[in-house]
Amino acid sequence: MTGIKKYVAATAVAAALLGLPTVSYAVPQGRTAHGTVPAAAQRGSTGTGTRTAPSLKAPTARIVAPGRRVRVSDGSRIWLTEEGKHWTTPDDPDPRFRSVVDGNIDLGTPGVSLQAEGLGGHYLLSGLYYGGTGTASRVTVRTTAGTVHGRLLELDGSPGWGVWYATVDLPAGGGKDGLDFLAVVVRDTEGKIYARLGLN
Repeated sequence: MTGIKKYVAATAVAAALLGLPTVSYAVPQGRTAHGTVPAAAQRGSTGTGTRTAPSLKAPTARIVAPGRRVRVSDGSRIWLTEEGKHWTTPDDPDPRFRSVVDGNIDLGTPGVSLQAEGLGGHYLLSGLYYGGTGTASRVTVRTTAGTVHGRLLELDGSPGWGVWYATVDLPAGGGKDGLDFLAVVVRDTEGKIYARLGLN
């Protein structure tokens, strides 16, 4: 192939010097000058036999408009305003509120809170997270029955806080006293701790 390239290049230069028209030659993609398909092309790879998987981005909080009600799987509703977190449950349709502007939390210091409401055979878990470094990505709640994975909500922009929520079934026959909460951990997109609440 190298010899052909040199020959074609030399022919083009000579034609240009003599004022003759030039003709280009193209070897079909995936073939050599001799018409054979290289082994790498037959395998559909670069010859290494491996393929690079696309990199996956870490999840981030769902961005919601102020007042946009998000339905939880148990029928509860959660929404955010600039003042804080609002929610209702199927058992109590009257809105409740947790403020982020009443001075009870320091948005400059990493923190996460937990509220647990017993609803029939499960708990609705939720809380605020705030003040951490980086971008909040995931939340987990460690319980005596295992680890629960929750979801994150934030307002657009950089409010410095957000809301997390999850549901967890009560242990069979254990009642509400059969489930203890051990820790709530919010991690950033790099897997580092954004905020943590130790309970036991």
